[in-house]
Amino acid sequence: QVQVAESGGGLVQAGGSLRLSCAASGRTLSSYTVGWFRQAPGKGREFVGAIRWSDGSDTYTDSVKGRFTISRDNAKNTVYLQMNSLKPEDTAVYYCAAKMTGTPMAFGYWGQGTQVTVSS
Repeated sequence: QVQVAESGGGLVQAGGSLRLSCAASGRTLSSYTVGWFRQAPGKGREFVGAIRWSDGSDTYTDSVKGRFTISRDNAKNTVYLQMNSLKPEDTAVYYCAAKMTGTPMAFGYWGQGTQVTVSS
């Protein structure tokens, strides 16, 4: 079973950048897809993007395309979410989650979340 844990959140001004990390333990991520989600105050959880570890293919929700980039580090078994040109509406708790690639299963392994606050 894989465990994931996020880090790297904080307070940043609009237009700034942050990089979030999602460190995995228990298993290597080679057979997993890792997703990033966020939940703003009073709103539901929103899919941000995901990366398939095996080939590095990634996908993003429209609102972050061109600003956010997901990458992976094989040696560290870690996935990153690089967030540039941040906007106040990006303020949320950010979560990473993992699921086995190629299955219809939902993301089943979740971290505790990390707070990102973007000030205007």
